[in-house]
Amino acid sequence: MEQDSLRIGALAYPGCFASEVFGVVDLLTMARHVTQTHEPGRDPFSTMVLSPRRRVVASGGVSIGVAAVRPVDVLVVPGFDLDPTEDLGDRLDRLGPEVELLRTHAEAGTAIVSLCVGAFLLGASGLLDHREATTSWLFADALARRHPQARVVPDRLVVTDRGVTTTAAFSAMFDFVIGLVERHCGRTVARRTARIALVDDSRTSQAPYVDEALLPVPGSSFARQVQRLLDQQLAEPYDLAALAGHLHVSPRTLLRRYRAETGEAPLPYLQRRRVQRARRLLETSDRTVTDIRHAVGYRDPGAFADLFSRHVGLGPAAYRARFRSAPD
Repeated sequence: MEQDSLRIGALAYPGCFASEVFGVVDLLTMARHVTQTHEPGRDPFSTMVLSPRRRVVASGGVSIGVAAVRPVDVLVVPGFDLDPTEDLGDRLDRLGPEVELLRTHAEAGTAIVSLCVGAFLLGASGLLDHREATTSWLFADALARRHPQARVVPDRLVVTDRGVTTTAAFSAMFDFVIGLVERHCGRTVARRTARIALVDDSRTSQAPYVDEALLPVPGSSFARQVQRLLDQQLAEPYDLAALAGHLHVSPRTLLRRYRAETGEAPLPYLQRRRVQRARRLLETSDRTVTDIRHAVGYRDPGAFADLFSRHVGLGPAAYRARFRSAPD
């Protein structure tokens, strides 16, 4: 375990989330205090907020005081307010100084970390090419389309590949920091820091937090017709021939047209919708897991549990225990 002080720089830039800049700095400050209770005199981290600009206004109009760029061991790139209607290319073009700074620091051997959609800045710098990466599940498809040479893994919370780390949305910055603290200061300091901050230090996946209703639905009118029929029959056995009959096409034609529009067969869509419905019932109803399983078309408890766990990362009972809320 390293005994020297690790220099952590948080990169501030126009439109960034100030909370992600200071969230990293503040949690590391807590970790410093915890460390010093175990090892008086040791200062494991030095933190600073850096920018190639003299003045930075973050998302929400918040001004951030910044220091001039200097060498650091780890450079953290926060996410930014990403408006779905905005031209992302224009936004990234306006962040040319930051993109160049990332390239320069990476070439100098600095470890680069992005939080949430900060991954798009790393992509613009060429740092995601031929690497695994993650980001918010809401924007993972957009990142993969924009950077086809990256391997985007949307279910992961934190991914590190050859000196470049990417994280999922917002609170995943805490997962990254706790991991950093553990590597630099040990498991005990990391766990105590997490307890003080009320941070979950045992998460491994963002899959339980995905809300399919917020994701864009691929496909044109034919695919939407298929999906509407499937949505109406969540509790019924999957019957490709009957589905094709409703649309007056052969099963082979249905599969060909649906795949051409969506890139997949209808069954994976049905499975996702069944899991989405099951999640909602587990969160908000008193119905038993068996009843919910039947309501989404499964008679075999093992098949349902396997499907649910594969999509969500938790079993049905564990998911209910974590996400149960009062019924609507």
